[in-house]
Amino acid sequence: MSISLNTCILILKEHHLLKSSAVQDTVQTRMEAVSYDSRDVQNNSLFFCKGAGFRPTYLTMAKENGAIAYVAEQPYPEGTGMHALIVRNVSKAMALLSAAFYRFPQDDLFLVGFTGTKGKTTSAYFLKGMLDQLNGGRTALLSSVNNILGPAPEDTFKSSLTTPESLDLFRDMRRAVDNGMTHMVMEVSSQAYKKSRVFGLTYDLGFFLNISPDHIGVNEHPNFEDYLHCKLQLLVNSRKCIINAETDRFADVYAAATTTTNPDSIYLFARDGFENPDLKKPIDFRYKSVETDLAETKFTLTTASSKAHKLPISGEYTLQMIGDFNETNATGAIIGAGLAGMSYEDCAKGIRHVTIPGRMETVTTQKHGLIVVDYAHNKASMLALMRFMRREFTNPRLIVVVGAPGDKGISRRPGFSESLTAEADKAYLTTDDPGFENAQDICEEIDAGIDHSKCETVIELDREKAIKEAISEAGPDDVVLLCGKGADAFQKIRGVDTPYAGDMVIARQVVQELEK
Repeated sequence: MSISLNTCILILKEHHLLKSSAVQDTVQTRMEAVSYDSRDVQNNSLFFCKGAGFRPTYLTMAKENGAIAYVAEQPYPEGTGMHALIVRNVSKAMALLSAAFYRFPQDDLFLVGFTGTKGKTTSAYFLKGMLDQLNGGRTALLSSVNNILGPAPEDTFKSSLTTPESLDLFRDMRRAVDNGMTHMVMEVSSQAYKKSRVFGLTYDLGFFLNISPDHIGVNEHPNFEDYLHCKLQLLVNSRKCIINAETDRFADVYAAATTTTNPDSIYLFARDGFENPDLKKPIDFRYKSVETDLAETKFTLTTASSKAHKLPISGEYTLQMIGDFNETNATGAIIGAGLAGMSYEDCAKGIRHVTIPGRMETVTTQKHGLIVVDYAHNKASMLALMRFMRREFTNPRLIVVVGAPGDKGISRRPGFSESLTAEADKAYLTTDDPGFENAQDICEEIDAGIDHSKCETVIELDREKAIKEAISEAGPDDVVLLCGKGADAFQKIRGVDTPYAGDMVIARQVVQELEK
């Protein structure tokens, strides 16, 4: 693959991003690689000078490694002798030029995006499971757990960002297309729009699951309104929109969808019996619990409007994922499958045995209750998880092991304090990707907001030890919740991915030792 300098200039001019350009007569004008990491630059590369931490020395390194052109928001002396494209927004420029370099792979994919404060991963996996019934397993996935770009083992790998940087995103899309994938389901984070990672993309289906305060802090969103605004951009950039009618700020969400989408292509769903007197539009799909236990979840989905009746997806569904809150995630995904052309029979078959690493994984014990590993990592997901356990087990003693990441999600910490006070009996506050922050300080910050008359706390920074202590003290009727890390097999500490056995692995080892 390659891209010419003239093509780059034309694209940037078309989108009113180009401020100036400097073309070198003695340097070739066709670039055969693109990169934003100077360490990965190849001969004849186009290099993007992006990121708050960019240093001119990176451009020097890129030039030494073979870059012949650079894109930046200002000219750099270090780029003397290279073609220079000076732009108004380098992140947007990178998205547009990367798409062109990789020959617009999105045009060859049925593209689906999920956004929401919670439920994105589960919903994405549910929809992939169903679409695989439609296309013979040719559904690509970009999620916060794994990326799946093809059928070979090397095409499945751990993701580093919920939504990849634009250059990586279009590269992955091209790989998926070349591997014969016909559909792509992806999580779309608020940061994806904040940092223009998906700039220029239009989704065939866009889902808005819910919204609650999250990712608000110095390095993320300055306030909730900015967070919501970024979330809403997925609907603005989707041909068809599927919205949870029970979401907070519904009026704003629906208004955003209507800015670019005809109301006939906007679909609403809600739990049976939910009514919003301010809702001017009919709810298209309703779902209702049938039975939920520790083995599976059963619910029914019915069509409730004329346009919904056109999709043959009504019926009873069974999930291997436990938790009544997963009915919401499944309903949205089933509607998406229907809009992609699927029938009830194939949807029910495709969603039946979907599981997600680190989501509602359980370990049963003889003497130490039930152990649940779940990625719950903010107030909304923590409350949903704990309240489900209280309903399912008739108000058991809840012991929670949880931490908060450093360098991001600062706003989650008060949410943890509030949710633990509201529902937990005891909490072990521990390490969870502290980054460049001090794990002890993070735990003390959460602890300071907890009402200790309602929830007893222990700070134990060794996560493995915290898990062992929590399980050891649990009785036969207790529930131990290991929250936050899910299936992560590392701890992010001071810029290094430090190997970590994983919550489920540790939990099983502890149970084996205690009950041998």
